[in-house]
Amino acid sequence: MSGTPPASLGYYYGIDDYQLEAAALALGERVAGPGGQPLGRWRVKGAMTTVEAIGERIATGSMFGGGTLAIVLEPAPLLRAKATRDALFGIVSLVAPGNALAFVDPLDAMPTDRRPLDAGRSGLRDAVAAAGGEVRAIPALTQGGLTRFIHDRAAVIGLRLGKGAAEELARRIGGFVGQGDADLGGLGQLAAGELDKAALYRLDGELSAEDVRAIVPEMVPSSLWALSDAVGMRRPDAAAHLERALAVTAEPVIVVLLHRRIRELLELADRIAQGASLVIAARAMKLHEFRARTLETQARRWSPAELEAALVGLLELDATVKGSGAGGSGEHARQLGFTLWLTEFVVRG
Repeated sequence: MSGTPPASLGYYYGIDDYQLEAAALALGERVAGPGGQPLGRWRVKGAMTTVEAIGERIATGSMFGGGTLAIVLEPAPLLRAKATRDALFGIVSLVAPGNALAFVDPLDAMPTDRRPLDAGRSGLRDAVAAAGGEVRAIPALTQGGLTRFIHDRAAVIGLRLGKGAAEELARRIGGFVGQGDADLGGLGQLAAGELDKAALYRLDGELSAEDVRAIVPEMVPSSLWALSDAVGMRRPDAAAHLERALAVTAEPVIVVLLHRRIRELLELADRIAQGASLVIAARAMKLHEFRARTLETQARRWSPAELEAALVGLLELDATVKGSGAGGSGEHARQLGFTLWLTEFVVRG
């Protein structure tokens, strides 16, 4: 009894680069079938190819050996002109038996009801679906999603995880950072790489949370962006984030990051106070709308005078870090300077 042949066509769009690539490769494995000869891979960017070149790869089946998995990365350039777009939609139904065609489309943000896929991408999605292909939206791996991914990936490679190990790994690679400030597209690859390394570390045992802390370095987003968000929201836990950041990051880098956040809050608040909409202000500041909304929420917790005072305080802190401040340049004086800045301008403000 033969089942339905697997789909030989796919459109995968979203944030996480690792899962986007994995979806395309899985399409090729399904077309090859269990025990079948692997498909040869042809990978090309949309800006570096033509519809005709793609058609040549997938429209004719292989007489000998395995077929071809054509992976078209970032297909947007092929969707801009109507003639090219229509031609591309026309070849999606021409994939020869034994071949597969996958469109892999990384996005800056997932589509929403308010901001859906653009017309070209929507058309490609619909054309793939109409031809019986697979369409998948792949969001960023954050918090619970990243933790589940870590558990699933560990099971695939035969690595046993102890209590809290997956959560600790997710935290250390930046999975609990707000989407407005961190590039989350590489989290899947980071997690997979660290799990492969951990599998060698614990060949026959269970990976504990303590093991994760010993072998996985804390990524910058997990410490610095968390500190920046805590400062922006004026949360008391900013002190704990500061302590973690100071342990792994040069002090001048932290000062620059804090200065950037306070300056952005001040500029956004000023533009909105002058009558600009959030969309207009975000465009003028070259901010993604999601990030602008995050900053707007934080800016409401400050008055303009408080933000200006915080900037002046950062200038004094910068002098202390560089050894020209009145309080001296020793490590204790520098760390005390950070603590006093938080206490005077952020938490108590």
